[in-house]
Amino acid sequence: MAACAGILNRWIDATPWMPRVHGHADVERYYEETVFAERRVIVAEEMNDVAGFLALSNDRFVTALYIDAPHRGVGIGSRLLDVARNLSPQELNLWTFENNRAAQRFYENQGFQVVRRTDGDNEEQLPDLLYQWQAREIEA
Repeated sequence: MAACAGILNRWIDATPWMPRVHGHADVERYYEETVFAERRVIVAEEMNDVAGFLALSNDRFVTALYIDAPHRGVGIGSRLLDVARNLSPQELNLWTFENNRAAQRFYENQGFQVVRRTDGDNEEQLPDLLYQWQAREIEA
C-alpha cells in the first residue's frame, strides 16, 4: 500500500500542473483505508520493486493507473490494462486530466475513446476527460 501511494506521491510532486490537494500521509492513509479495502489492486513488480499499479472498482472504473518513473515506457501499463480487461471484459472507464497528454495518448493507443469532458468537476479543479473502452463484438 505504501509503495503504491509513494508512486502516486512522486508523480504529483514531479508534475508541475498537478496541485497537491492531500499531503503524503493522507494519500497513504487513503490507499490503506479506501483503495486497498474497496478496490481490486493489481501490482506490477520488477526485480522485487513495485513498478506500478492499477486499481479497479466494482463498477468497471480504473480509478488509478500509475507507473513509477524508472519503469515507464516498457509495457507495464499495457500489461496492467490487459489484466483489467480480463477482469472486466466488456467495458472499462477512467478519468484523466486534460493536461495529462501522455496518458491520453496511451489510453487512445489502448482503444479508449473520450465520452465526456468537464471543466474541473473534481477536487483538483482541473479539466478532465472520461475515457471508455468497450469490447468489440466479432461479426460472424
